[in-house]
Amino acid sequence: MYINEEQRQTAVLVGVYTGEYDVDVSLDELEELANTAGAEVVAKFVQKMNSINHPNYHSATYVRSGKLEEIKHFCEMQQIDLLIFDDELTGIQLRNIEQITNVRVIDRTMLILDIFAMRASSKEGKLQVELAQQKYLMPRLIGLGTVLSRQAGGIGTRGPGETKLESDRRHIRRRIDKLTQELQELERQRERTRQRRRKNSVITVAIVGYTNVGKSTLLNALTNAGVLEKNQLFATLDPTARELKLPDGQKVVLIDTVGFINRLPHQLVEAFQSTLEEAASADLILNVCDISNPMMEQQLEVTKSILNDLGCAETPMLTVYNKTDLYQWQSMATITNKSVFISAKQNKGIDDLLNAICKQLAEQIRTMDLLIPYTEGALLDKIRRFGKIIQEDYQTEGVCVRANIDIKMLKLVAPYVIESDK
Repeated sequence: MYINEEQRQTAVLVGVYTGEYDVDVSLDELEELANTAGAEVVAKFVQKMNSINHPNYHSATYVRSGKLEEIKHFCEMQQIDLLIFDDELTGIQLRNIEQITNVRVIDRTMLILDIFAMRASSKEGKLQVELAQQKYLMPRLIGLGTVLSRQAGGIGTRGPGETKLESDRRHIRRRIDKLTQELQELERQRERTRQRRRKNSVITVAIVGYTNVGKSTLLNALTNAGVLEKNQLFATLDPTARELKLPDGQKVVLIDTVGFINRLPHQLVEAFQSTLEEAASADLILNVCDISNPMMEQQLEVTKSILNDLGCAETPMLTVYNKTDLYQWQSMATITNKSVFISAKQNKGIDDLLNAICKQLAEQIRTMDLLIPYTEGALLDKIRRFGKIIQEDYQTEGVCVRANIDIKMLKLVAPYVIESDK
């Protein structure tokens, strides 16, 4: 009896040092991505250049000819299966590098898209990944002709399939249109769900953060959701919503979202827009980070930058420092009064987190008495959707209401305030 196990592909990583960011840290993250996709990283090569605007940086081969010959020789000696570049390459670059080295070539974006294709399980997730892949392929069809015709499986080829990858521009454009239409319908369904939550005054709390910081573990610790927990990048892709009862008796919907990563491909941000909007529409964001990770500060900045791009700059946020069981304690400048320390894996600090959520939500609500003129029906509708009306009385001058008002609406309702208990 023989056990047939799929052999891991050997890979070499290639990056360019320009001073724009720490290339060693970036390549370490790229190695994690490669391991997640099923590759074994054998070596890393770095090309040093003065600046990102160096004329050779975006040349036909991305790196200089001497460095490429060095990489080629190493690949021949070690029989390397795959070259992974730490930047997004053009179709011409992909073709030229592969022809020179005779090794299959993918870039950082292709690798991330491949992992997403591997992880997606829901219909929406699969559609989103394929849309991102097709948008990535569209401008590269001319250069990728020889690369895409290669009938070989492996990392970087998962997703839409070989027949789609070999399609012409017209077919890919039609496919993009069809995927966009299907996702728009799913987006409308998701928006209707959000509207029902607002109508029913359901409070939502979104869990966001860098990939592999323990978001799914936290969701399971809070709600027994049974979501997959794995020490890998992008272990879970599809969002999960679960009800959570807080210590003050209030019920909220907790939503787990897809993890972020540095230089997240813009195709993915566009494709996952409706999913990421779960964070944008939330009443509170739990920004989870791995306190034991040396790159925690940078990862927090990446997460905050992406959230700002999604329009979440004004959404209340609670920073959750996770994995304290792995952390050697020392002072940190990032610690504020809007932070909490936990170990989701060991279920430590969960009570503190729940109390912090209660406090944050309470700070967002003002109970107010308002007299809304009949001419301001749109404002009354907005109060119904984003707040909660406790009492309502129709009078000659307008509608007299007592309502819980989100602090983001205070300026709108200020002219109509009768009395406030805060």
